[in-house]
Amino acid sequence: MDAADSSRRHHWSLTLLGIGLIVAFAYYGQSVFSVLFFSILLTFVLDPLVELFGIYLRLPRALAALIAVILLLALLYGIAFASYSRAIVFVDTVPQYSQKIRSMLKPFRQQAEKLQRTQEAVGEPQPTNVIAVRPVTDWTDVLTHGVSTLTEALLAASFIPFLAYFLLTWKHHARSATVMLFPLEHRHTAYVTLGLIGKMLQSFIVGNLLIGLLISGISVVIFWLLGVPFFYFIGFASGFLSLVPYLGLVLAMVPPILVGLGQLEAGDLLAVAFVVIMLHLFALNVLYPKMLGSRLKLNPLAVTIALLFWGWIWGAVGLVLAIPITGALKIIFDHVDSMKPFATWLGE
Repeated sequence: MDAADSSRRHHWSLTLLGIGLIVAFAYYGQSVFSVLFFSILLTFVLDPLVELFGIYLRLPRALAALIAVILLLALLYGIAFASYSRAIVFVDTVPQYSQKIRSMLKPFRQQAEKLQRTQEAVGEPQPTNVIAVRPVTDWTDVLTHGVSTLTEALLAASFIPFLAYFLLTWKHHARSATVMLFPLEHRHTAYVTLGLIGKMLQSFIVGNLLIGLLISGISVVIFWLLGVPFFYFIGFASGFLSLVPYLGLVLAMVPPILVGLGQLEAGDLLAVAFVVIMLHLFALNVLYPKMLGSRLKLNPLAVTIALLFWGWIWGAVGLVLAIPITGALKIIFDHVDSMKPFATWLGE
């Protein structure tokens, strides 16, 4: 009995040590792992296109992968160019909005200054012994974790197309080589697990894209009817920001409210906020379960904990990758007998 208890404690000690090493490795290797995971997601997006080029155009896989990556980069460049031109027009008008916002906040600022002068006239005693307290880390620090400079972020992002190309080119070899890493009796399970993870990631990416386009299109139409300035640009920004896990509702509400201050009546601003909230709830409770629920099968508590954990580890990048990483872990746990209780805990 004592030997069994000692063995059990030894097992848990090694498990906790392994988890701690994995967390530390993930925390300090954020730039490498985030680039790798984004490349893998991009690979699953482009793989159907590569397969079509190979079937219908009889192109070698390497050439088909190259064309697919170039087409994606051209599409992203076109979107960025169109968005940039719209954004420049919007930025040129920001001073007008900032002046109107300052004028709206002027009575509150004057009241605060008056209160401060009153306190100085009364002569409140100033504390002589001041203890320096380190400010609590806010969400801005958390979200920007791992992104020190724009140059480093762009340098890391520049590796993604190259990694995606090589992953697409060597897809079958990489999958077979990964399966061969396992003992013979577990290779079929590993092969099935990798296939399920691939289908889940494809569904996650395509589903989010379709949901973003639908929410953005509805937002553009409603913002146009409400008279929101730059509705064509603000609608798409709000729609896709709504997809950001955990912070999507707040982020989606910022662009239309910002441009609407001083331009729209109070009732219209409330209507804009109501529309953003309803669209976000519609996507969360109707679209996500219909398009992604059958693939992810994660319960809300597990998703929330995953968002908090990966957001702490990798900041904003972690919030984006938390759900696909957790979904992949659940699929792995489902096919490992000793980990099935954890899969049950993560599941619905």
